[in-house]
Amino acid sequence: MWSGQWVADRLGVRLDGGEELTGLLGLALRRNPKRAHLLVSNVLGKHVPQRPAAVHGAGVRLGHRVRELLGDEAAARAVVLGYAETATGLGHSVADGLALAPYLHSTRRPVDGVATVGGFEEEHSHATSHLLLPEDPELLAGDGPLVLVDDEFSTGRTVLNTIAALHRRFPRDHYVVVALVDMRSEGDRARLDAFTAELGARVDLIAAATGTVHLPEGVLEHGQRLVAEHEPAPEPGAGTDDPDAPPSAPAAVRVDLGWPAGLPDGGRHGFTPAHRACLEAALPGMAARIAEVLPTPGDGTRLRDTRVLVLGFEELMYAPLRLAEALDHALDGAEVRYSTTTRSPVLAVDDPGYAIRTRIAFPAHDGPADGPGPRFAYNVAPGGDPARRFDAVVAVVDSAADTPALHAPDGLLARLAPHTGRVLLAVVPSHVPTAPSVPVAPAEPSEPAELSSPTPVTRTERQAPRMHRPPPEPLRGPDFSSYAPDEVGWLLQDFSQVTLEAPTEEREEAIQSGGAHYAESLPQEYQPSEEYQALFRAALTASAARIARAVGAVTETVLAELPLRPRRGRGPRPRPVLVSLARAGTPVGVLMRRWARHAHGLDLPHYAISIVRGRGIDTAALRWLADHHDPSDIVFVDGWTGKGAITRELADAVAPYPDIDPRIAVLADPGRCVETYGTRDDFLVPSACLNSTVSGLISRTVLRADLVGPDDFHGAKFYRELAGSDVSGHFLDTVSAHFDAVAEDVAADVKRLAAADRSPTWEGWAAVERISEEYGIHDVNLVKPGVGETTRVLLRRVPWKILAKRGAGADLDHVRLLAEQRGVPVEETDDLPYTCVGLIHPRYTRGATGVDGKAVHVTADDGEVGHTTPDSNVAENNMSDEMAKRRTAAAR
Repeated sequence: MWSGQWVADRLGVRLDGGEELTGLLGLALRRNPKRAHLLVSNVLGKHVPQRPAAVHGAGVRLGHRVRELLGDEAAARAVVLGYAETATGLGHSVADGLALAPYLHSTRRPVDGVATVGGFEEEHSHATSHLLLPEDPELLAGDGPLVLVDDEFSTGRTVLNTIAALHRRFPRDHYVVVALVDMRSEGDRARLDAFTAELGARVDLIAAATGTVHLPEGVLEHGQRLVAEHEPAPEPGAGTDDPDAPPSAPAAVRVDLGWPAGLPDGGRHGFTPAHRACLEAALPGMAARIAEVLPTPGDGTRLRDTRVLVLGFEELMYAPLRLAEALDHALDGAEVRYSTTTRSPVLAVDDPGYAIRTRIAFPAHDGPADGPGPRFAYNVAPGGDPARRFDAVVAVVDSAADTPALHAPDGLLARLAPHTGRVLLAVVPSHVPTAPSVPVAPAEPSEPAELSSPTPVTRTERQAPRMHRPPPEPLRGPDFSSYAPDEVGWLLQDFSQVTLEAPTEEREEAIQSGGAHYAESLPQEYQPSEEYQALFRAALTASAARIARAVGAVTETVLAELPLRPRRGRGPRPRPVLVSLARAGTPVGVLMRRWARHAHGLDLPHYAISIVRGRGIDTAALRWLADHHDPSDIVFVDGWTGKGAITRELADAVAPYPDIDPRIAVLADPGRCVETYGTRDDFLVPSACLNSTVSGLISRTVLRADLVGPDDFHGAKFYRELAGSDVSGHFLDTVSAHFDAVAEDVAADVKRLAAADRSPTWEGWAAVERISEEYGIHDVNLVKPGVGETTRVLLRRVPWKILAKRGAGADLDHVRLLAEQRGVPVEETDDLPYTCVGLIHPRYTRGATGVDGKAVHVTADDGEVGHTTPDSNVAENNMSDEMAKRRTAAAR
């Protein structure tokens, strides 16, 4: 029976095109205000499980026809572009048949750090907006043919939107449009002809079958009524086709595919023939790993006689398809089928004359940019026909989708379990754009891929475009930092293998001599005692809600005020690009990103950047940000202000970039140096208590001429060996857990801040100048105001004394403990605008660095500065003549 008969009988929809067309297509109904019916392809591998060779072969044959049309010379200059989500695998298969061209597919998943080179709308789709995110921004800039691949042409509007968008930026003479079926009306065909004539370009069409869809009057309203009549009652949880399914099931068996390092998971950022050759070579081994963990049937039948479904994931169609095809070869005689999940809601009717017989619903599990929502797997459950049951389902997802939601009780894996003997999970690493890792060697033009040949193809130099992006690229966890990869991209180099640490005295002696800058080396990481760690935990418990409230206030202020900034052109509504000052600002940036997602469903980009006193900001990182984002959307983020030195440094550093706003958003502004803040209270931010172990295990940033070139990012180290002491995630999660509880207070704070005069008064700077003179220091750089800065003095410098505001209480418990451990006196005073102030010793200056990042040698009259320790006198008396000369020169 034709799988469109049920709809044809009830809705009056008719396909005109003969048996070839009805062999390729069935019909279903969907809840979509733009189009009630759905043409369901039997060879696309989306809604209907199909033999993988049939799915791949359908695309490869179309690719053969494209190559025959173009010839090898033009084919080698072509680019193949597939449409998300349903045609990503088909487009890739067409590229396999064409053999000579790179492949790119559109996507609905924005990727931090990857610039959008184009976009367009698919008017009838459930999710309409498409992005183009090639790793090589010049991928579409050539003059060769552009081959556009979709599963069907219904009106041709999607193709018109695409060509119009791309032709404005990347004009060319020749377009080839490819589809499984061409179902346009005469009016639609005429519209495309008129459009291309006006464009002045050649457009060829290639389709496996051609026909038309006859839609009776009122079909949309009638279709919606049919959907309402036959749609089942709301399903438990995210939904399942079987309300009586067991509430729990065995956990999925995870399969390590051994995916080749550096091989893209698909065409979201580009996939070259060289990549395909690498994949072809690896497929047999990956299929063997899957076969090893498939269940042995309990009825005595052979493993190869079982029914296995390889289930892909939305846009991730090609990798699961090729894995299914390789598994089909490995399990000779087994019935291997392939399909993928989708975001498109379709009515399921368990009838042989209907294309979508069963539906499994589950929540989205990849943190989609457009927010949470249901996702679906069709024709996977057997429904009323036990013969349709699969003995095993191999779910293939990318690592971005391997989230707790996937494994939740109502997640995809749990929803699959009642309908199969075993659920396997194979995770393909999500490709993070970087330099090409597949060797490129020029060769003669290859033959098109055969339908079942596993032989790797060769390629011309044009087949493997350089996939160039201006180096370097952001680093992400878990390879760099203990933060999740989406929490922050570090615009830094990894110096983990470089020895940069030195004892405090030795390091500061080199700095004070004038021959070294503080950013050229690293202090040895402070290893907290158990007593100190207990103080951190207590401080976090006490202040987490206060921090959450400040995070909410500063984030809401940024979101409200960013649209008021001057912008060039109109463009889309601005969305902040958070740029935290590594590393103290980075935990705050992560928390602000979390608040935006929690409160508004916004997925804000977040990067960490280096700024060095006396040398400014990392200009290579600034250029990277300007290349990948609207510069006017950049919002700098730091943890707190002291006297405002970095605030001034940043303003000077970004002066050459007029589109970048130099103002900083901070959690706490006790120095009254900024106008965007969560609070101006000087309280303990627990992240100031520790160093790398609360900052993703990342060191301070490093800038050294022999390590950092003019086009390089600054660097830092990832202290993997400290993982056992890492509390970075604990800090973030503890604060984030208070977001709901502080929401009302945040709303009130935001209103108050919006009405207040928040102009910087620089009261903190004035207080520091006064303290510097009163204590005979005569150098503001040796005065470190505020809880955060005082903590840094005790952890990294050679402190002289601590000034504490009388009655400060528990906020200073950790400061008192550190001071006791280092033998530093704590002097209480009433006349202090901060909770505390750390003073670096003005003569034993191994911890003192001046405004240029180098030490300032302070020469004082006898008796002007007291408390000179015997150790400091010994150190100075024993200093070599050469060192003394260098210190004197530095002082000048």
